[in-house]
Amino acid sequence: MLVNTIVTENVDDAVEYLRAGRLVAFPTETVYGLGADAMNESAVRGVFLVKGRPPSHPLIVHIGDTKYLEVFAKNITNSARILAEKFWPGPLTLVLDKTDQVPEVVTGGQSSVALRFPSHPIARDLLSKFGGGVVGPSANKFGRLSPTQPNDVLSDLGGDIDLVLDGGACTVGIESTIVGFDGNTPLLLRPGMITTEEISSVLSVSVEPAGERAPRVSGSLPSHYAPNTPLILVKPNVLKSEIERRLSKNDRIAVLAFSDLSSFADHLYYVEVSSDAKVYARTLYHELRELDQKKCDAILVEEVPTTNPWSGIRDRLLRAAYR
Repeated sequence: MLVNTIVTENVDDAVEYLRAGRLVAFPTETVYGLGADAMNESAVRGVFLVKGRPPSHPLIVHIGDTKYLEVFAKNITNSARILAEKFWPGPLTLVLDKTDQVPEVVTGGQSSVALRFPSHPIARDLLSKFGGGVVGPSANKFGRLSPTQPNDVLSDLGGDIDLVLDGGACTVGIESTIVGFDGNTPLLLRPGMITTEEISSVLSVSVEPAGERAPRVSGSLPSHYAPNTPLILVKPNVLKSEIERRLSKNDRIAVLAFSDLSSFADHLYYVEVSSDAKVYARTLYHELRELDQKKCDAILVEEVPTTNPWSGIRDRLLRAAYR
């Protein structure tokens, strides 16, 4: 049944809706999250239903104060506490043993829970006033491009959710780094804009890759973050020849690239992107959404560097291109 989705800047209204078990999209520094009271099983199930998200795919619980760590997690390692002190509030999610009071619907039936303290001022205000935890997967249909602006949320979920809390455009632009632990050893479960180098520097220990027994986490499926238009990654040295090849076949194409493609400007949709990883991430999903609306045969994306600052972006593009 369709609902009248309200768009507002009023945090108090959003808190009321959450307490009533309703669904609220809210801004974080990474992407907009689809919020529900983490302790309300019915509301959490509504998140899965609206997104079309598999029930085995766990959610991240957002908190507004580190005092809630012990409410949701137990056996908290020294490494986890150090990372929380250094990077919270911010785009880092910690996967820890869950307490008995965390509903299994939140964790996909696992014994671990993912926790994050976002830095967006409106998210912090919302979570502080709400108290407790709010689940917040990206406010979009499962597997598709995450929303970084209020209109993105409305485009995907308008009529399906009760309220969108307008906080403007997100400043980080891709989802959080997710870290788990083997004892005090940090495990990378999903790369993001907080890099393994930064984490290793804080802990004075290397971040290890996730093994086969690592918990399931958000955004870990091979195909994810995808536009409706097929996305194809292209190496820089063959980008122009690939464009020429496709244009010769009368393909309609859109391109996201570092390279100057002004010579092709009359024949394709083209966005020239920043060589700064933070700027690139901030605008990535919005630019892909814009190109997706052109209804082309393909979106060509010039491959990004393989250096550490680009690891989260590279991960998102590889999953978006997976077929």
